[in-house]
Amino acid sequence: MSTTTDRLRDLVAAARAAGADAADAVLVRDVGLSVTRRLGTVERIERAESTELGLRVLVATRGGRRQAIVSTGDTDPLGFPPLAERAVAMARAVPEDSFAALPEAVRFEPPAFDGTGLDLVSGAQPDVHDLTERAAQAEDAALAVAGITNSKGAEAGWNRRTVALVASNGFCGEYTRSAHHLSLTALAGHGTAMERDYEYLSAVHLTDLDDPATVGREVAARAIRRLNPGRLPTGRMPVVYHPRVAATLVGHLAAAVSGAAVARGTSFLRERMGERVLAAGLTVRDDPTRPRALRSRPFDGEGQPGAPLTLVEDGVLRSWILDSRAARQLALRPTGHAARSAGGVPSPAPSNLWLEPGTLSPEAIIADIREGFYVTELIGQGANILTGDYSRGAAGFAIRDGQIAEAVSGLTVAGNLGDMFLHLAAADDLRIHRGTDSPTLRVEGMTVAGG
Repeated sequence: MSTTTDRLRDLVAAARAAGADAADAVLVRDVGLSVTRRLGTVERIERAESTELGLRVLVATRGGRRQAIVSTGDTDPLGFPPLAERAVAMARAVPEDSFAALPEAVRFEPPAFDGTGLDLVSGAQPDVHDLTERAAQAEDAALAVAGITNSKGAEAGWNRRTVALVASNGFCGEYTRSAHHLSLTALAGHGTAMERDYEYLSAVHLTDLDDPATVGREVAARAIRRLNPGRLPTGRMPVVYHPRVAATLVGHLAAAVSGAAVARGTSFLRERMGERVLAAGLTVRDDPTRPRALRSRPFDGEGQPGAPLTLVEDGVLRSWILDSRAARQLALRPTGHAARSAGGVPSPAPSNLWLEPGTLSPEAIIADIREGFYVTELIGQGANILTGDYSRGAAGFAIRDGQIAEAVSGLTVAGNLGDMFLHLAAADDLRIHRGTDSPTLRVEGMTVAGG
């Protein structure tokens, strides 16, 4: 395929020669450029390039296998034999793991494993001038809005990542994915009465990235609207999540259906396969083969091909997210969702994940709420995947008589994810552009602690 994969083959061969019964090697090469601009002045220009090489070796034992991983930034083949010898020595010194093994290789002819058809490489490669102009358009548009008094800056950037994987089971693959990003934080008000809002956007193709000036004006409007926040009374009420924060609920679901958590017994959904875990009508999908998407890839961290996966269908749990190790523990087949860095073991993780939209508009979904909370920002982690207990700091707006009303902050929203998921309603405003995405979500009967 390339000199990169040829070099990885040499590293795998060195591991076998050093005594490994199986091995795989991964190379991750990144190059990126970014410009940060604040109050009209370019504060930082950063170009970063890195290459990391990882080797995983498995040594068979009477009770199973032993596994070790080493990583390095040195890709000189002269260093491969000693690197492999160190990895094998490490593997012989660690405890046995009966579930550690390479997956069965999936073989088919190139270019199937190079990302062809996924449209993952942008033809636009910006220079410093391009990125400076993009950041300037966003920040200047925000600062031009009356009421915006300061800026934490705007950043525009671009990066390209190449991933190559070769394994002793015969797998060989390589792909490249690019991304453009834009971020901005604007502040409104004065002194201790200041409020801020932000945006971070990323897209594989520049043409899919939102217009910078439009982003600046929208961030400014949101920051101004948050001025002079009040509090809501403590009590149980409907809570509506803006799509930006609704995606965190989808992320909590993904963590709870991770095969690793299920196999360890640390997920509150571990006994719920085939049962209703979301409200009727709600469906959650994951698809690593979605064209032009941020987390698309032709193969996962173990060389398994990507394929669309339905995690929840009409509210019923249909699949775990599995790498090969978790699949062996659960006596299932892997779903092609192994994530991996050069220096870490594979573990299950979602790719492009989203909750399907409903049929009502965001306005309709709040129309019957007499008193509620519209959340636009969350603070802290606050989700226990073992028990489902959920508590997050939050800010946003009051909902009064079916309308979004005054700004509120300093609140806490709490509940249990198991109950929350069963009392969800989804609006029709899904936009797939972050990697984990959701439409506006309404959750009934949450506890809001205010003033």
